[in-house]
Amino acid sequence: MKKVLTIAGSDCSGGAGIQADLKTMCAMGVFGMSVITAVTVQNTVAVYDVQEIDAPIVASQIQAVYEDIEVDAVKIGMVSSAAIIRVIRDKLLELGAKNIVVDPVMVSKSGYRLLRPEAVAAMAELIAVADICTPNIPEAELLAGMPIADAAAMERAARKIAAMGAKNVLVKGGHRAVDASDLLLSPTGARLLPGNRIDTPNTHGTGCTLSSAIASRLALGDTVDQAVNAAKAYITRAIADSFAVGKGVGPVGHLTELYRRAGMLEEEVGGDA
Repeated sequence: MKKVLTIAGSDCSGGAGIQADLKTMCAMGVFGMSVITAVTVQNTVAVYDVQEIDAPIVASQIQAVYEDIEVDAVKIGMVSSAAIIRVIRDKLLELGAKNIVVDPVMVSKSGYRLLRPEAVAAMAELIAVADICTPNIPEAELLAGMPIADAAAMERAARKIAAMGAKNVLVKGGHRAVDASDLLLSPTGARLLPGNRIDTPNTHGTGCTLSSAIASRLALGDTVDQAVNAAKAYITRAIADSFAVGKGVGPVGHLTELYRRAGMLEEEVGGDA
C-alpha cells in the first residue's frame, strides 16, 4: 500500500485539515499519516482560535515518519508562520521528499487568517519545492499580487506562482461567479478544466480534500494531469454528497462512495445528518 503524509492543521469539527486529509486518503486507497502544524478551535460556523505547534516539534514529527516509513507523497496544508514554513521546506529537502503538493491555506471560509501576514512572503519558499501548488482564487490573488476576474487572469496568476518554483500550478475556480472551472498550468502549457457549480452550501474542507486526493493519486503512480483529473472527479462527487452537519458550512462526503459499496447508504446522500 502506498503511504501519503499530510502536514497541516487539525480541525476539531472533522471537516477540513488533517481530518479531511486522512478521510480522503482512506477513500483513495492509500495509508495516511499526519504531521500537525497547529490545533485550530473551529466548527462549521467559524474558526475561533489557533494554537501553533512549535517549529522544532513539527520538524521532529516529519523526521519520525521518514526514518521509519517510506513516504510516497506529501500534502502540505495550513502552515501559519514563517518558522514552520522554513522548517518544513528544509526537512523535506533534507529527506529527499517526492510528490510534494502545496495547498497554500491562508484564510478560512469564515474569514479567519490562518497564515500570518508576515509569513506570506515565506510561502514562496515552500512553493519552490512543490511538484504542484493548488491555490484557490483568493490565495492566487495574494500570491501573484493581482486580481483574478476570468480564465485569462487565472493563467497569468498561475504563471507568476510557477515562477516561484512550482513545477505545476492548479488555480481552483470554486470562487468563480460563472462556474467552478479550474486552471492547470504544467510544463506543457495551460489547460482549463471545466466544472459546474453544485447547488449546496456545504463545502467545508474542499481545498484540503482536493489537494490530498492529488497527493494520493501521485503516490499511486499517476502523472500530474491524471492525478488532477481523478481528484477533481472525487471532490465533485464529495461535494454532491455533502452533509448539513452543524449550524454553518457542512463538510463534503469524503467516504460516501465506500459507504455505498458497503451497502450503508442509498444512492443519494445530501441533506441533514
